[in-house]
Amino acid sequence: MTSYIIKRLLLMIPTLLGIMLVSFVIIQFAPGGPVERVIAQLTGTDVSATARISGGQGGEVGGAGTQAQPGSDAGGSSASSKYRGAQGLDPEFIKQLEKQFGFDKPAHERFFIMLKSYITFDFGKSYFRDVSVIELIKEKLPVSISLGLWMTVLTYLISIPLGIRKAMHDGSRFDVWTSGVIVVGYAVPGFLLAVLLIVLFAGGTFFDLFPLRGLTSDNWSELSLFGKITDYFWHLTLPLIAMALSAFATTTFLTKNSFLDEIKKQYVLTARAKGLTEQQVLYGHVFRNAMLIIIAGFPGAFISAFFTGSLLIETIFSLDGLGLLGFESVINRDYPVVFATLFIFSLVGLIVNLISDLTYTWVDPRIDFETREV
Repeated sequence: MTSYIIKRLLLMIPTLLGIMLVSFVIIQFAPGGPVERVIAQLTGTDVSATARISGGQGGEVGGAGTQAQPGSDAGGSSASSKYRGAQGLDPEFIKQLEKQFGFDKPAHERFFIMLKSYITFDFGKSYFRDVSVIELIKEKLPVSISLGLWMTVLTYLISIPLGIRKAMHDGSRFDVWTSGVIVVGYAVPGFLLAVLLIVLFAGGTFFDLFPLRGLTSDNWSELSLFGKITDYFWHLTLPLIAMALSAFATTTFLTKNSFLDEIKKQYVLTARAKGLTEQQVLYGHVFRNAMLIIIAGFPGAFISAFFTGSLLIETIFSLDGLGLLGFESVINRDYPVVFATLFIFSLVGLIVNLISDLTYTWVDPRIDFETREV
């Protein structure tokens, strides 16, 4: 097992390198960029106001005392002509912007500088916020942890028992009507359900039972321990319902089908022939084998919920998490945040996939990864 783990860890290096290279190349061909964004803000053509104009080193754009002034050769210089809307700006100012954002170097050099920094987990500072990327991620992390953790726990606590019962009563009235409810829930978009929940229960039109924004109330620090816990889950109720409803379908049907496959196997008939009760057969023999595929999908489901959550859900309920941070970074062309989050998410995803495989051996010791090629 040790050699298998080492092989998987070594394979993560070229995988991460490939992910970052492809993403970096795509970014090079994407229209716009941080320089264009600053130019648009300075010339009044940028309609977005989600980012502040601050330099990569935390200062004002262009450095202290630098101003965007028209130059006599601004319209024809190579420094400004390659940026749309740069006509009329001082070419020296454009060059300072390029240097500030690192675009005075060729693309391949910028890529290798980025990789060298990422090896030591130095992700630099945001282009448009006077804060390091790590601090930004730490700031948004509690929201993503809350949404991802509790959505995964809620989904599995409901879906696995429901899937087992559906398998034990396959074809019954209970199986049919629960399948109908699950399919309908899966078909309803999460953001649409979120809006409906707000209208019904968050003071939209009918009842004002739940808060509309944030994870805690303004007086959270003044509450008792029990009050803080209650307030925390009070804020989480509607977002979790909106996010988790569609997740029930996949896990429930996966559990049901997995148990149905195991129930039809010969060892189950043998166990029944020995006089074991249905509970003993189900949880003593079937459960371990049927849960293999469920356990294998757990890390992936958790990481997906943990990191991505739901951009629309975060926006609708004013939850400032990693999903919203990533989206805003792409829109604002805040490349340090974009690449850092991509690198971290990819690395964690690869590690979790390895943990998922190792979990197989914990559930079923008969599985041996040493006997297969990676």
